[in-house]
Amino acid sequence: MARIPLDPPRSTFVRLTEWYSRRRFGAVLDPGAAMAHNGRVLRSHVRHETSLARWNRLDPTLKSLAVMASAATIGCSWCLDFGYWESTERGIDPRKLREVPRWRDSDAYSSLERQVMAYAEAMTTTPLQVTDEMVAGLRDHLDDAELVELTMMISVENSRSRFNSALGLTSQGFSDRCAAPVRAS
Repeated sequence: MARIPLDPPRSTFVRLTEWYSRRRFGAVLDPGAAMAHNGRVLRSHVRHETSLARWNRLDPTLKSLAVMASAATIGCSWCLDFGYWESTERGIDPRKLREVPRWRDSDAYSSLERQVMAYAEAMTTTPLQVTDEMVAGLRDHLDDAELVELTMMISVENSRSRFNSALGLTSQGFSDRCAAPVRAS
C-alpha cells in the first residue's frame, strides 16, 4: 500500500499531467501522483523523463534489460510491471523481459545481454560491485557513448526504483494488458 496519498492537490499542472498520463499510458502513473505533492519535483521529473526518452545510442533491448535487472535487484514491482509493458510496446522480446528476475538460469540471453544485466546488478547493489573487468568486457561490444548511456540508465532506474519502493508504490497492472503477462517470481 502506498505510504503517501495518491490524490495530490489539484493544480493546473497536475490536471494536465494526469490527462497526458491517461492518454499516453491508459492510467495516471502512481509515481507521478506521488510526486505531484511537490510541483517542482513533478515538473523536474517530467522534463527529465522527456529528455531520457530521446536517448538513442544504446540498443533498446540492452537498455530495457539493464533497467529491468536494476528494478529486479531492488525489488520494485511497480518498475518491473511498467517496464515490462513499456518494453513490449517497443517490440522487445517478452520472453527476455519475463525472465529478467532469473536471468542467470535462462537460455534466452546472449553473452552481451548477460554482461549488461550483471553490470546493472553490480551498479545497483550497495556497495557497488562494478569491476574493471566488467567494464572492459562491455567495452569490447559498446562504444563510449553507449557505455555512458547504459550506465546512466541503470543509475536513473536505481533512483526510480528506490523512490517507488520507499513510498510503497506497487504494480498497477500494466503487464496484465500485454499479450503475454509477466508471471510473479
